[in-house]
Amino acid sequence: MMEEYSTFGRHCAVDAWGIDFELINNAEFLKSRMVEAAEKSGAHVLSVQYKQFEPQGATVLVLLSESHLSIHTYPEKGFAALDCYTCGDTVDPEVAINYLLGILKPETAYPKLLKRGEGPIEIIR
Repeated sequence: MMEEYSTFGRHCAVDAWGIDFELINNAEFLKSRMVEAAEKSGAHVLSVQYKQFEPQGATVLVLLSESHLSIHTYPEKGFAALDCYTCGDTVDPEVAINYLLGILKPETAYPKLLKRGEGPIEIIR
């Protein structure tokens, strides 16, 4: 028998600037903090992929039962692109993103929260 699931989801995306080089040039550190962020949001971590680039930069992807949490960094510019998409209404992607922003402490952050899966994509804020 096929179950029906809600297609509702929230997608939080943030461009963050003015982050310390060392904080965002360490894929192992970011991986650990991102797993913590996912767990704090109530998400279920399925797996983690990460890559430390040379001479600098990192990408971390946390695969969630509810979707994903990711970061892509450009330490030489003090920049990180973060996003978290979660399906359903039991996990709040802003909890994960705000936890990470609290650790990374950017000088400036430009967040957007989108509602997805119920027709046209809607900007919540």
